[in-house]
Amino acid sequence: MHILRSAKKRLWAGKALGLGALALAVLTSCATAPETGRSQFILISEAQGLQLGADAYRQIKSQKKISRNPKYTQPVVRVGSRVAAVSPRPNYKWEFTVFEDDSPNAFALPGGKVGVHTGLFKVAKNDAQLATVLAHEVAHAIARHGEERMSSQMAVGLGVGVAGAATGINPNVLAQAATLGVVLPFSRTQEAEADAIGLKYMARAGYDPRQSIPLWQNFAKYGGNRPPEFLSTHPSPGSRIQNLQRMMPQALAEYNRSPYKGR
Repeated sequence: MHILRSAKKRLWAGKALGLGALALAVLTSCATAPETGRSQFILISEAQGLQLGADAYRQIKSQKKISRNPKYTQPVVRVGSRVAAVSPRPNYKWEFTVFEDDSPNAFALPGGKVGVHTGLFKVAKNDAQLATVLAHEVAHAIARHGEERMSSQMAVGLGVGVAGAATGINPNVLAQAATLGVVLPFSRTQEAEADAIGLKYMARAGYDPRQSIPLWQNFAKYGGNRPPEFLSTHPSPGSRIQNLQRMMPQALAEYNRSPYKGR
């Protein structure tokens, strides 16, 4: 009986420690997203994020073939640099690299490291449409979505361990539920937020925000069969277009004030 009571005490101590650590992390790791004012949970410091982003970018560049074709590299660097310059963090060590990859995609890492696939030019037909994508990726970096996503996954991992000990439910089942209930919807929130912030950034840089609509129409035509939005980390093109149309009046006001308009 003494051994059983000791085991129970250790179990509850472990639960309390895990819950306490999670609560402390929540209380001390609040941030605010730019433009939208959304509260964020970020455990990783900005300096740590910068290092993680630089390390990951270096690794990706060593593994993926980098394009040297000026047909792709010149517009990506030109448009990306212009968007980054009007962002709140022009002092980031921004890098825009084009990779030989046929899929129409782009990505951003903490600290202003942006990768673009050559396949993106299948759907981005002009500078403004390219700016839609690059401003979206710049917004991810500025809003520290990478660090936020990693922090969320760290918290989910801790929460799953505590919940598993408390309920006796298979941790794999809890992890799957956490992914559907927390990680994926949270990522959709980030994607929608990057659309909203990026629309403003491209407009401030003098790129017509109305071109974001045909860009996502191009994506919709290219995409073919898609998974249900509920199981996707990205909003559907249709949802994106509706949201962008709703935000367009504010974006056009930014565009009309931009000193870069018409350049």
